[in-house]
Amino acid sequence: MGCEPRSFRNLEVMRTISRAVFGLLLVNIAVFAAGFLLPDWREQIITTGELWFPTNENFALWQVVSYMFLHADFSHIFFNMYALVSFGTVLEREWGAERFLVFYFLCGIGAGLVQLGVNWYEFARLHGHLLAAGMTPDTINAMLASGGEKLPANPALQSVAVDLFRIYLAPTLGASGAIYGLLVAFGFLHPNAKLSLMFIPVPIAAKFFIPGVLLLDLFSGLTGFSLFGAGVAHFAHVGGAVIGFLLMLLWRYRGRVPASITARPAA
Repeated sequence: MGCEPRSFRNLEVMRTISRAVFGLLLVNIAVFAAGFLLPDWREQIITTGELWFPTNENFALWQVVSYMFLHADFSHIFFNMYALVSFGTVLEREWGAERFLVFYFLCGIGAGLVQLGVNWYEFARLHGHLLAAGMTPDTINAMLASGGEKLPANPALQSVAVDLFRIYLAPTLGASGAIYGLLVAFGFLHPNAKLSLMFIPVPIAAKFFIPGVLLLDLFSGLTGFSLFGAGVAHFAHVGGAVIGFLLMLLWRYRGRVPASITARPAA
């Protein structure tokens, strides 16, 4: 997520990183650095912390939190942390550290659960297809345990099995789900603030920019066509955004956030 506020009512908040955001930034960088400074531990750190499919032997409950602090490469962590600082600092200044952290983690956990739910649905559909083709549950389990060495001979079933493996063996990692929640919260509170993509510096009001990004993610998740490259958990992005939007509605209903705060457009 490489975007930033370009016009905001209180630009003073962007001059220094707020406390909770700084803490999240440090933890993410420390975990990422540990993977390179401790190469013998890298695989264990990744395997233990990523969010695996629930039937995979590597799955653990804590992964719905730990996956948010793991990143695949430098560009992955850079863009996520850039967005965390850009939007998180603004929101923490307005909400305070405690509410900000509650919001951040609820969005991140919700994003992970949404991704798991989508994966579970797709896994069940593919599993049912293999069963209907005559494979037994034990045969399918043995195939999954083999790591791909016992694929069906039928080419059509091989394609289904590969998709099944993709879900079973491809865990989710990254803070993007929580970041999308922050992005929605920022747009909810400051719909007229101007945002721009890092590589497309054309300012667009948040109320147009954010829905556009979300629709693009939803399109990519449904079709498999992604402008961001392969291996992106689009439904985690959408899930984090939905959780963020629902939280904002709930908090506004309870009077915990102003019903309408708008930023002045750029001159």
